[in-house]
Amino acid sequence: MTVVDFPRDQVWPTASLWDAGARLGIPLGMPPQPLRPAAPGMRLAGPLRRIRHTQGVASIFEGLDEVREGEVLLIDNAGLTDEACVGDLVAIEARLAGVAGLVVWGCHRDTDELAVIGLPVFSRGPCPASPRPRPNASGHTPAQEPFEAETGDVVVADADGLLVVPSTAYKAVSAAAQEIVRAEHRQSEKALDGVSLRAQLQWDQYVDRRRADPDYTFRAHLSRIAGALE
Repeated sequence: MTVVDFPRDQVWPTASLWDAGARLGIPLGMPPQPLRPAAPGMRLAGPLRRIRHTQGVASIFEGLDEVREGEVLLIDNAGLTDEACVGDLVAIEARLAGVAGLVVWGCHRDTDELAVIGLPVFSRGPCPASPRPRPNASGHTPAQEPFEAETGDVVVADADGLLVVPSTAYKAVSAAAQEIVRAEHRQSEKALDGVSLRAQLQWDQYVDRRRADPDYTFRAHLSRIAGALE
């Protein structure tokens, strides 16, 4: 999937994408620890470009030299929580480079300024300390489990968290997520009009069939009736 054909007008919530992956049997990735937006309301989506934060800001500038407009830059700082490798100036430079957002496997700082700049930034959280030399030659000390995501994968992040979708599976997962979103909207409208979810999802029929077939799952039932509930 290239940056040009990434469907930015059809990016579904992470919860719906996760349910879509489960429905299709396509595993989606998540960071080993939750990543949070630097400011409320931040969302990002796009093909990923990954760099390792081994030379401070020089590593980020090198990544920006290679990044394509619309990509999301993943800055791998080994999950460190005692230093921040992204702040306001880096965010401004990334925005000028056309980056769709920053994902930091580590921490950010200048939180108030990032909220004003508006470029989506997701990280392990804020930290006031700047990077400092590390004991090994590369300056990169493993501190957490590795964040399994590669250049070319698609990353989507919102208030619920961050997901990594294999690029070859994104179109199928996105299409299934669209169906789930539409089904949930229909169910929500009916529920607000007084029709219970159990009635909409034919709960009694599921219970009857479950008695006859213990292997019949509720997920399979939802798929059969084109329902959505997770």
